[in-house]
Amino acid sequence: MAGVRGTPPVRAVGFACLAIILPLLASCASVIPDAGGRGSAPPPPRSESATPAPVPVPSGPVRPYTPRPSTAPGAAAQPIPATPNPPLPAPAPPAGATTAAEAGVILGPEYTELGIAPDRATAALKAFRLSCPALQRRADASGLTRNAEWAESCAAATGWADRDASNFFSRYFGTVQIGAGTAFVTGYFEPEIAASRTKQPGYDVPIYRRPADLVDVDLGLFSDALKGKKIRGRVDGSSFVPYYDRTAIERGALANRGLEIAWAADAAEFFFLQVQGSGRLRLPDGSIMRIGYDSQNGRDYVGIGKLLLDRGELQPGQASMQGILDYLRADPARGAAVMNENPSWVFFRELTGPGPLGALGIPVTGRVSVAADPRYVPLGAPVFLSLDRAEPNGLWIAQDTGGAIKGANRFDSFWGAGDRARAIAGGMAARGSALLLLPRASVARLTGR
Repeated sequence: MAGVRGTPPVRAVGFACLAIILPLLASCASVIPDAGGRGSAPPPPRSESATPAPVPVPSGPVRPYTPRPSTAPGAAAQPIPATPNPPLPAPAPPAGATTAAEAGVILGPEYTELGIAPDRATAALKAFRLSCPALQRRADASGLTRNAEWAESCAAATGWADRDASNFFSRYFGTVQIGAGTAFVTGYFEPEIAASRTKQPGYDVPIYRRPADLVDVDLGLFSDALKGKKIRGRVDGSSFVPYYDRTAIERGALANRGLEIAWAADAAEFFFLQVQGSGRLRLPDGSIMRIGYDSQNGRDYVGIGKLLLDRGELQPGQASMQGILDYLRADPARGAAVMNENPSWVFFRELTGPGPLGALGIPVTGRVSVAADPRYVPLGAPVFLSLDRAEPNGLWIAQDTGGAIKGANRFDSFWGAGDRARAIAGGMAARGSALLLLPRASVARLTGR
């Protein structure tokens, strides 16, 4: 999952790249994608410019892949069907809309009409209370709210009784629909994989910290036309070039630099831990080491599930995390080549405090926290989901972001840790409608009511 990403000062950048950055941005380095690209469902195509290096195809005959029912712990849970509320009638969002305010805002029903269970409201209030300090400091990229409009509800949340959470949300929030209101929801979780702090037999997959030569560049410092855009790469002589992709890293581009914080036992499990963005390492002595996102190589995230579906290697319904893991393990050489078609690589740091941390810099909570696109949802805001799968229905708090989580009414639900969380998140793909809960002052300003 995406945590708070500090941007280091711009270091020396090759003049050759900057001199042509406006017309030829794609040739110099990748526009920084959000971390992870979480969620096991195939993400939407990316628009950034990085091109994966050619991946060698294993020589010799390739064994056909025959899916088998998974018996591993955390096998995808059978969905519990539900009937979602239809979206509210709304005009089509304007072409080229890039924020919630531009996509259009429709007044929704009162909180009391949503049918939210009291225990879900209590859990959401606890998470909202934690979000308030960051929520009131952040500039809202969605264009929906102003910092001062959160002051009343955040002040009230401080001393509000958890058992009376339903009345809290009813009193301080109205609901709105963004654009067409049609929601798509995937899932993520905090994986636990076998690893060791030192390299030893059975533990030979390196887990790297952020390298010192990985450079973030804020392009807005060089041109007003590029405000809000960043690139990430490395200095090579007098040029600024894309950072090493997954293939290069797998081949040892970062070896012997002292960057390893641990060694994983299973390359495929570690691949999915990178997709999730954080996780737990189960060490040989049974203790747990927790790791979190510490940057990414700037390369585009490529969902291998979509690749396998497009090629007919997997059939619809088989591209869950569990189904993809089965595919990767059925033929390790072929699996390694497929994983390298995702050029993105995530770097980690050890976490010693509470976590995992979301994009607000606070711990996310299973069955409460949801990742969203901050251009369409103010981070920290409550979200109501009504979907064709019962498990994610109800009230959530937007506390995270993700590389595949882009656009209006696109969410990634967090389910915590353990086999149950893995089972639900790994196969989550639900559709229906979504409403945002915003301060009443924001709702009145946006809708005139």
